[in-house]
Amino acid sequence: MPDEFKNTSDLKQIPVGQSISFQGIFILLRKQVRTAKTGNKYLSIELGDKHGSFSTNCFGDSAPHAVLETVKEGEILKVSGESDHFNDRFSPKLRTIEVIDEETASTENLLADLVETPPEREEDLWESLQEAVASIQHEGLKATVQHVLDETESSFRTRAAAISMHHAYRHGLLEHTVHMVKACRALLPLYREVDPDLALAGIILHDVGKLEEYTGTGAARKTRTGILQGHVVLGFRVVRKAALTVKLNADLTERLEHIILSHQGELAWGAAVMAATPEAVFVSMIDNLDAKMGMVQRALRNTPGGEVFSEYLGGLQTSLLVEAPKKATPSE
Repeated sequence: MPDEFKNTSDLKQIPVGQSISFQGIFILLRKQVRTAKTGNKYLSIELGDKHGSFSTNCFGDSAPHAVLETVKEGEILKVSGESDHFNDRFSPKLRTIEVIDEETASTENLLADLVETPPEREEDLWESLQEAVASIQHEGLKATVQHVLDETESSFRTRAAAISMHHAYRHGLLEHTVHMVKACRALLPLYREVDPDLALAGIILHDVGKLEEYTGTGAARKTRTGILQGHVVLGFRVVRKAALTVKLNADLTERLEHIILSHQGELAWGAAVMAATPEAVFVSMIDNLDAKMGMVQRALRNTPGGEVFSEYLGGLQTSLLVEAPKKATPSE
């Protein structure tokens, strides 16, 4: 029988113990060289499409390994293999891999079926962000934010917010930022010590360094500058340059820079300093909240129907219960 053509959602619903020959077209999201207990090198890879992703290993004596050695993350691959599972997670045995060039991918409009995007439309998210900028009352802070967005709009609208942890897909940074803006507005009435203009400006710009830290259309990967400096430092530089350009006063410039430098929340998580102003504490907590809930939302979207728990989520250090609460009373 010919191989069945599958996407990640189909593949993850194959029962444990059942073997199916399949073909699929996926993006290479991650490739890492690892060493087995025997001392032999092998490749650990993650393949994905708009429905999710799966991981598997390729060893040095296999045909797929020879192809993967020369393939970069973000490239499109046509894959065939046999379904298999490891620790109850789909982890197939790959048989063949063929690289699909950009021209073919464009002609056949493959990216539309491969690149994961948020449920909300890009245009709606961008409109929400622009409305948030317009709501900033302080003209200097508003001008600083607008200056950055004017120079970065194309990449801000499309860039992922991470490689794997949260909002790790096309338009993910835009979605993450807009959701943080909405959380900010909902919480500001409870915390009147927080200056709304500084909080909004800090939220909109907190991850702007990721526009230089990451690159890639199909899958995000770190740039040379991203590896050497990181998005916190890169974002600080972008914000300082914009603040100087629009002549934002020294106190607000320092406070806005501090939000960027501290938004990661903990030094161990990449913050340059600990949050030391009301606005910086507020922004770092909202960032953490939306990052975690972004993982939850994605797991709920991508876990196959019928599953009780999602796959293990590194950012939450657990699997997620995806079944909806049973709210009906016994009499119902």
